[in-house]
Amino acid sequence: MVPLSVVIITFNEAANIARCLQALGDVADDVVVVDSFSTDNTVDICRQHGARVVQHAFAGYVAQKNYATTQARFDHVLQLDADEVLTDELRASIKAARANWQHAAYSLARLTNYCGHWVRHGGWYPDRKLRLYDRRLGRWTGLLLHEKFEVNAGLTTGLLAGHALHYSYHSIAQHVSQLNKFTSITAQELALRGKTNVTWFHLLLKPLWKFVHGYFFRLGLLDGFAGLCIAGISAWGVFLKFAKLKTRTEQAEA
Repeated sequence: MVPLSVVIITFNEAANIARCLQALGDVADDVVVVDSFSTDNTVDICRQHGARVVQHAFAGYVAQKNYATTQARFDHVLQLDADEVLTDELRASIKAARANWQHAAYSLARLTNYCGHWVRHGGWYPDRKLRLYDRRLGRWTGLLLHEKFEVNAGLTTGLLAGHALHYSYHSIAQHVSQLNKFTSITAQELALRGKTNVTWFHLLLKPLWKFVHGYFFRLGLLDGFAGLCIAGISAWGVFLKFAKLKTRTEQAEA
């Protein structure tokens, strides 16, 4: 069985991190938390649960996760977010992969809890992410947001059974606040990529399609009020992203 490190990046995750660490059980031989100088008691909670803590100023999601990966004691790494919890089935699947490692990386499915409701439609499920990997065979990539672990060319990936329970937003206000932050970062990323041409198509039709696609075509309506909120706020996020990009571009040209 290959030795395994669990790696988690944190900033003010006192509300989540204990639940995440408690659910690890005996899945790994090493747990390291890379914290970007939390101002709550995240670090104390991590140490109480036996995790090593490394302090490192936040350098962006991609750079932070690549740095965190280097802090693992072992080459085989399970990267988790503080608001994720392993189920029994997923733990068993990870152990099976450790006992018979066959791929460069393995993906897990996330089941998201949105304001107390488990979301299974609208494009939010199964939300597969490559999280179990051999760090020698890939790296975290991306620009500012939407980071992902990418294996080296020609290598294969596998699937893990079970779920990581993702406790995303506990309130509509939290979702909207996070959306405002992420749309600003996304607008900045689009500008860096040179995609600065914003038309009425981007401001009107793309948000409308986002709602229709998520709520009707991806059956978000089956998630009830939570599905409606997700579709509506997601559509608003598309508008905000392009509105911020348009404003940013015009101010830069003025």
